[in-house]
Amino acid sequence: MFNSAAKGGKHRKQSPNKGRVALAAVTTGAVSTAALSGVAAAELAAPKAGSENVDFTLAADSDELAPATVTADGEQPAEEAAPQILAIAEYKPVDNLADQLSKAVEHSVEVTKADLAARMPQVVKPAEGAYTSGFGMRWGTMHNGIDIANANGTPILAVEDGTVIDAGPAQGYGNWVRIRHEDGAVSVYGHMETVDVAVGQHVGAGQKIAGMGNMGFSTGTHLHFEIHPDGNTPVDPAAWLAARGISL
Repeated sequence: MFNSAAKGGKHRKQSPNKGRVALAAVTTGAVSTAALSGVAAAELAAPKAGSENVDFTLAADSDELAPATVTADGEQPAEEAAPQILAIAEYKPVDNLADQLSKAVEHSVEVTKADLAARMPQVVKPAEGAYTSGFGMRWGTMHNGIDIANANGTPILAVEDGTVIDAGPAQGYGNWVRIRHEDGAVSVYGHMETVDVAVGQHVGAGQKIAGMGNMGFSTGTHLHFEIHPDGNTPVDPAAWLAARGISL
């Protein structure tokens, strides 16, 4: 009798186990990949034949900066540009600082005084007011000065820098002030109500020396002013002042 079951099993083609084949392929691929990675790493780590070993130092471990490369046009390549370290001088305290500051202040004061002196006029009008009488003969006698009338107490000023040689009562003048100037000239001021300077005092041009009054031989409140260019001989004060740019 024919056995179909046995016959069919004898001639059936055997199929390989698909699960085992897949596992073997994965395993083989993994081993190959690992091998290639190892070879690549080894080639990178090991220098090629004929190459030289390069020794280098990190910038952080170096005391000096490597010289910068400069191109033909004077520019430094961007990849080589690096911040430069600047040397800063050591701080040292200044000796005698207080003395230096004091001298600087004194010098500044002197410069200021000199500047103010340069700005001051060399000659000033002795007083403001009405020009009431001139130089020359008057009432049968010589009038050696000019008269400038104004209110009592009007400031009387030194016409130039100089030194006071008289200050106080004087016959005919009531009160007077005489000043010897640097060029030897002497100016005279008379009939003052008040005197604001003393003998030996140095005064500057334009400084108040007295207050106008009506003292002595006087007919009203005014300043009697004389100028003696050589120290002794009076001349016309109006002409002397005009020669220096001052009009009455």
